[in-house]
Amino acid sequence: MSGEVPGRSSRARRILRGPRPEAVPAVVGRAAALVGVLDIAAGVFPRFRHSRMHAIAEVLPGSFGPFAAALSLSAGVLLLLLAHGLKRRKRRAWRAAVALLPAGAVAQFAYRHSVVGMLISVALLVPLLRHRDQFAALPDPRSRWRALANFVLMSAGSLALGLVIVSVHPHRTIGDPSLADRLTHVIYGLAGFEGPVDYQGNTSWTVAFSLGALGWITAVTTIYLAFRPEHPAARLTEDDEVKLRALLEKHGRRDSLGHFALRRDKAVVFSPSGKAAVTYRVVSGVMLASGDPIGDVEAWPGAIERFMDEARAHSWTPAVMGCSETGGEVWTRETGLDALELGDEAVVDVADFSLAGRAMRNVRQMVKRIERAGYETRVRRIRDVGEAELERIRRAAEDWRGTDTERGFSMALGRIGDPADGDCLIATAHKQDDAQGEYGDLKAILHFVPWGEDGVSLDLMRRDRSADPGMNELLIVAALQAAPRLGITRVSLNFAMFRSALARGEKIGAGPVLRAWRGLLVFLSRWFQIESLYKFNAKFQPRWEPRFVVYRASADLPRIGFAAMQAEGFVNLAVPLPRFLRRRRSTAQRACAHAVTERDVRAA
Repeated sequence: MSGEVPGRSSRARRILRGPRPEAVPAVVGRAAALVGVLDIAAGVFPRFRHSRMHAIAEVLPGSFGPFAAALSLSAGVLLLLLAHGLKRRKRRAWRAAVALLPAGAVAQFAYRHSVVGMLISVALLVPLLRHRDQFAALPDPRSRWRALANFVLMSAGSLALGLVIVSVHPHRTIGDPSLADRLTHVIYGLAGFEGPVDYQGNTSWTVAFSLGALGWITAVTTIYLAFRPEHPAARLTEDDEVKLRALLEKHGRRDSLGHFALRRDKAVVFSPSGKAAVTYRVVSGVMLASGDPIGDVEAWPGAIERFMDEARAHSWTPAVMGCSETGGEVWTRETGLDALELGDEAVVDVADFSLAGRAMRNVRQMVKRIERAGYETRVRRIRDVGEAELERIRRAAEDWRGTDTERGFSMALGRIGDPADGDCLIATAHKQDDAQGEYGDLKAILHFVPWGEDGVSLDLMRRDRSADPGMNELLIVAALQAAPRLGITRVSLNFAMFRSALARGEKIGAGPVLRAWRGLLVFLSRWFQIESLYKFNAKFQPRWEPRFVVYRASADLPRIGFAAMQAEGFVNLAVPLPRFLRRRRSTAQRACAHAVTERDVRAA
């Protein structure tokens, strides 16, 4: 590690320590969920709300029992929806809960005449008011897709709960309605109409108001999410990108993942001096950074402090994916977070690479076979490729992707051929006697981003599915052989997750636990290419550089893992657009990005 980071006092470390869950918000969130369940039960189940006073009030003229049942049900559902926000100290969730709890207490007393139920709501309201300063977290980034997700989930939940409401009055139901009749009654009731199921006495009003309340909640919450002011996810501004490029020009040699900080779907925080920065994206409430901080290592603590302050302000879970050993040491020392080895990065030193020898026999034979089949390779800087060819490469890379979503976050730039990325390296495979396709003789693409002045880091690998196997091996060898004339001395290949566990687990003498862990990784490789990436990288005899995940608590790891899978594109919760619309939109985005980056280059 070059440049020691100044030590900090224990008090400074406590200040920088991540926003650990406060005891009061966590307890209040669980209590809100419990009160919500009680309110729902009070509004739905007749036996649960049975009392002498209720039996008398039910037959009195002007009784508002059905209205109170709907109010109790509404308050309960909304409290359940707010419970997670209260655990995360969200200010808006606190405001809504403070308004709902008195309504729930009134409903408990008016409908069930339950003093205990009323006191439970009041007992939750008191700590909410007393500790209101702990509920100050700002809203998360959000989009219109949240409204669609809310409508789908609330509709499904309302149908299920509506069937319960319709079916819990067997002694007052007239006739024997079928499941189809009950379901029809629920659908009509959610829309505010009378269905085919009839009840004796006041029960029909209770069921109607309760179903209407569920439909009202579904409609109101969906409309609110669709039309509320957006808090879009932060993006790199033009000024931010210019500053990051300046930092990478001075300190980009330190981390092979540095150039990936220039993804434009990331946000950035700078140190007070402006000499260091941390880029991140917020996914499912996780503030996810990747790689080491950018810039002077002496200024890293200031950027890390800003990162943690931002996480605390929004009550986000801080996490870092794929940082180096040096980065992990600084993160853990400055914040009190923990680090766990995630895998290894394969780095090939160009001076030591050769196809000779027994270890490289398989790669050598594969490359020779493909070259005899008529393939040739070209390795160039992006700035040396014509615009027409670049456009053909972009379209081919998109069509050869193989998935509906673009994968990659920590080791993916997300674009090819940007004028500001002229130092990027592209290796292409061609077959002249098979140039009748949409992309001419182009058969495979490898794209590398700069790693300082003398290195490159692999960004993406794409190939025509009809091409011969071994295109990736061919292009990696071509890039390594062309590296000396391009001034490149080191090449970073793919990241191999849990590489050490796979390597140790297959050796003689490995214990049962290690063998079982390796067996699980091999099983998961059917979906996540864990073992195949390790074996592919190992072909080129690289040196392995460990990479780490930095996290706050062990309980956060599942949530961080899920957020990382979303960021990397393995899990997609949004509804994908049709392919022809994605194609049209991506073309427009490329044109817009081209104009922006040309303006940035002129400004720089």
